[in-house]
Formats: sequence, C-alpha cells, structure tokens
Amino acid sequence: MKQMIALLCVVVFSACSNTKEMKFLQLNIWQEGTMVEGGYDALVNELVRADADFVMLSEVRNYKGTRFCDRIITSLAEKGLTYYSFYSFDSGLLSKYPIQDSVTIFPLKDDHGTVYKLKADVNGKTFCVYTTHLDYQDCSYYEVRGYSGKTWAKLPEPVTNVDTLLARNVASLRDDAIKLFIADANKEAAAGNYVIIGGDFNEPSHLDWTEATKDSADHHGVVIPWTVTTLLEENNYKDAYRVMYPNPVTHPGYTYPADCKGAPIKRLTWAPESDERERIDLIFYYPSEGMKLKDAAIYGPKGCIRNSERVQETSEDKFIEPIDIWPTDHKGVLTVFEVSF
Repeated sequence: MKQMIALLCVVVFSACSNTKEMKFLQLNIWQEGTMVEGGYDALVNELVRADADFVMLSEVRNYKGTRFCDRIITSLAEKGLTYYSFYSFDSGLLSKYPIQDSVTIFPLKDDHGTVYKLKADVNGKTFCVYTTHLDYQDCSYYEVRGYSGKTWAKLPEPVTNVDTLLARNVASLRDDAIKLFIADANKEAAAGNYVIIGGDFNEPSHLDWTEATKDSADHHGVVIPWTVTTLLEENNYKDAYRVMYPNPVTHPGYTYPADCKGAPIKRLTWAPESDERERIDLIFYYPSEGMKLKDAAIYGPKGCIRNSERVQETSEDKFIEPIDIWPTDHKGVLTVFEVSF
C-alpha cells in the first residue's frame, strides 16, 4: 500500500510539474545574408540547426520588394520546420507558435532603429517576444577607442570623459526606443505574461565596462553606466548572458566583430586600428515565476577581428560554432529557459 501511495504521489507530482525547455536565438543577419557568397543558404542552415522556439533578427531589409520573413519561413519549411512571422522592416521575429498579435513599438524612421513585438500562446502561457535593432548612430563607445561615433573617422585621441561620452550616447534614439519597450513590456509582465527582448543593441552593457575590464579591449580605463542596459536593469530586466556568466573577464561574450571568413577584413571593422570587440547583441528577460534560465551561448565562430587581424578568442565563453559558412559579421546569442506549465 505504501508503495502504491508513493507511486501515486510521483505521478501526481510529475503531472503538476510539466516543464519544457524553450530556446531563443538572437542574430544580426548582415543585410539578410547578402554580404557573403552563399550567405542566405548558410543562414537558413544555421536557423535549422539552432531550432529555436523564437528567433529575433536584425538587419531585415526586404530587398527588391520581397518580404524577408515570409521568404525565410518558406525556406525553413522546405527543411521541415514550421515558423510563423509577420511583415517588419529592420528587425524581425520568427515563432514556432501561431502569432496571436504583432505590434510595432518603435517604428523605423531615418534609420534610427526599430522595436517589434509578437504575442504567442504556448500551452496556455502567453509569451511576449520583442526584437530590436537599435540606432547605430552616435555610438560613443567608439570614441573611447579613438574613432568618431558619427562618421567613424579616426580622432586625434580617445575620448575618456564619462559625462561627455554619456551625453553623446543619448544623442542617439537608442534610449528613446528602449523606454517605449519598457513601457509596453512592463504592462505585459504585470499581466503575468513572459517577456523576452533580443537584438543588436548597438551599445555595450554597463555590466561589461567595469573596474575589472577597464584595461581590456581598448577601454582606456573607462568605467561607464551605458544608458540602455542601465535603464533595463533599473526596471528589473535581466541580461541573460550576464546572469549565466557574471564575470566579464572570463566570459566577455564579444559578439562583434565576428571573423566572417567570406568577407575581407576591411568590411568587418569600423575602427581598424583598435580592439573594438564588444558584446552588443543581447537577450534580456523579465524574471517571472515558472521561467528559469538554464543555458546561454555565443552562436557563431570563435574567431574575431582585433586591430584588423583575424584572431581566435581564448576566453571561457561557450561557443556554438558554425557548421560551414558563417553568413554575418556578428555572432548571435542562444539562450535556453526551462518553463513550467
């Protein structure tokens, strides 16, 4: 009798603790994979391999009147994977689950970036997934490395005054876009929905520019609370990669510039005489009951570009390396969450 009761308890517990691992991939696709020979097909193959539940894309251009997200889900269907999407420009979203709603949070204007949202039901849970490609202009972290954040022309010397850097940084519309995301996402989180945002932020994380890293990657002694990630942290959003790997010295997680073998070095660098390696491709989430971060990895090659040379990273970062051609100048981020239903 005791054995039967024990077995019944196990069965009931298992039924009440149904969990599922869900994967989220963020990737800047470098002009839809057009910058490298065979890039589009390589992109399709990498998306098939990642097999993510949700994909957040940057640099969706809809070239020649095409709808890129429609085209990519057709290509994925030919490989046996079913995804759903909607029309967007600059950034895009793919979902393995039917999309209940899609919203433009920050529309594209004068190439100052975008934020889009989709809502999907997964076993009775609502996921609100956002994609972003933030403004690439006024990138003052390049000024620390001795290059203009507007024209990328070489400066007489690096800019290291924090107040000056932050003032120039907020001249961009990155903070404007992320504030609109926060306003929308806070409502979704308050309603009990799961919230994830991923994208090419075109701005570093303040968690990477610390006392411990001030003498690495041409930071020139600068410790700085970069605006966008600071705003997210103040609103309780978590940087998935830094939650998984809190030490930016052992796990810098650089995502740009990637050593894309199919492109010449001069097309892979904006600051050719510096170490411009940076973690600008990010996934953030709102911590919610029933969703636990399980894993995170850099999705792309170990190779990077440093001072106009192709080198291999020697960090302790976890890489999921390309199967063949790597189609972009960025590396992506793949995160795995355990979700309870």
